[in-house]
Amino acid sequence: MFYHSDMKFSILIQGAPYSSQAAYSAYHFTKAALENGHQVYRVFLYQDAINIGTRLATPPQDEFNVFSAWQTLQADYKIDVVTCIAAAARRGLLDQAEAKRHEKDAHNLFEGFALSGLGQLADAHLNSDRLISFGA
Repeated sequence: MFYHSDMKFSILIQGAPYSSQAAYSAYHFTKAALENGHQVYRVFLYQDAINIGTRLATPPQDEFNVFSAWQTLQADYKIDVVTCIAAAARRGLLDQAEAKRHEKDAHNLFEGFALSGLGQLADAHLNSDRLISFGA
């Protein structure tokens, strides 16, 4: 399929890092899209994919580090990466404000990622030419 150079994508990732290919495949698709002049309006992490946003994961050095790859891609391209707040809280992934609100002594969301609700996914769908889904 041919896409014109100003195609605007949003990416929905639902599969957990390392137990599915979703995070890996979405990373490579997103990186290729950006390198080929396309726009990425938003990446939305949902269900177990929210774990991509942790700053505490330390995979073995001989494996592809999907956490670091996404964090670097976000920082390099200033991508809007939104993590579903309900899925994140349920799985213990918190930013500093949510940790304080829930009276937790630590936070673990990568600073370039944001917590928000499903409205951000709907907004991404409305403001993109294509919403590409990876995972369940």
